[in-house]
Amino acid sequence: MCFSKHLAKFAMLIQLALLLLCYGVGNVHCVHENSKDLQSLLDFKQGVTTDPNRALSSWNTSVHYCRWSGVMCTPTRPWRVSALNLTGKSLAGEITSSLVNLTLLSQLDLSSNSFSGQLPPLGGLQLLQTIYLNDNSLDGTIPDALTNCSNLVNLDLSNNKLSGVIPPKIGLLSNLDYLDLSSNNLTGVIPPTFPNLTRLSSCRLRSNQLEGSIPDGLWQMSNMGQLILHDNTLSGEIPRTINMSRLQFLGLQWNRLGKTLPSNFGDAVPSLLELGLGANMFEGHIPASLGNASSLELIDLSVNHFTGQIPASLGKLSSLNFLNLESNQLETGDSQSWEFLHALSNCRDLLRLSLYDNRLQGVIPDSIGNISVGLERLFLGRNYLSGILPKPQ
Repeated sequence: MCFSKHLAKFAMLIQLALLLLCYGVGNVHCVHENSKDLQSLLDFKQGVTTDPNRALSSWNTSVHYCRWSGVMCTPTRPWRVSALNLTGKSLAGEITSSLVNLTLLSQLDLSSNSFSGQLPPLGGLQLLQTIYLNDNSLDGTIPDALTNCSNLVNLDLSNNKLSGVIPPKIGLLSNLDYLDLSSNNLTGVIPPTFPNLTRLSSCRLRSNQLEGSIPDGLWQMSNMGQLILHDNTLSGEIPRTINMSRLQFLGLQWNRLGKTLPSNFGDAVPSLLELGLGANMFEGHIPASLGNASSLELIDLSVNHFTGQIPASLGKLSSLNFLNLESNQLETGDSQSWEFLHALSNCRDLLRLSLYDNRLQGVIPDSIGNISVGLERLFLGRNYLSGILPKPQ
């Protein structure tokens, strides 16, 4: 009995000594429970060619890897790597494929560095929930195998040099909530499997070379809060079946979208805060239902082919601060067609109003003086207007 007690105490002392050594006391190698995780991290460090801020200076075998800068481990033995966060460390080099051996990794954040080369093969990391590799210089294509990361919630590959198509099987990422592939060189279409991402709340694909129509099913994604697709070459129309009750930001500027907006558009997006449809080929009337999206703060319908009168219902948008209708074919003639201007006096937060380059004609009505006293920019040029602008009241 006595011998066993002494043996237990001795074992505890040995363990304590090893722990002290792992915390940097002494100059001997630390005992690492998982040699595969250790080697994976060391291989990753080998791929880093520039580390001006010495972010990886603690990455040596005399310190347990769970104590290395940017490394987080599971809370119990054998203390596997669960997260790697080295954002904004000015690191350069290539992201080595050794990361695929970190099989319990759930978060990978190497954003805002200068990594180059191709994306690492991460498809085998089934527990990954977050991948942030944005703001680097990564090139090549997005691997199809990435869609095997079935637990992925956040994926940000924006501001790189990626090319090729969006993986056709991206719809397999059924847990995805946030997707940002903006500012790359991606081509092809938005995959038809996109509507299978039923939990997606933020989708940013802007500033690529995407073409073709937006899948119809995408317009029924009820959890979508942000859809930013501007600066592509997308075509087609917005269908009448649109139903996006949680959508707050819609950015479709600088594409080739066209035809008329659905008459029920404003009713289908009741939570909308910002609407950007500028520099497309939309035609027909601006739907009066737009005034029912009562939270709207910004509307940009410029550089299209909208015709007819400006709906007075826009005056119901009490939070509106930016309204850009320039470079269309909007008309005024009789007093009724100027009713929208009187209605806009209800928009007390309006800072910028542009009606430039349309087909407005006649005498500028006095009601223009009732527009928000905070108005900073008013553009009426390139119309057929006469009269004198009254002083603001």
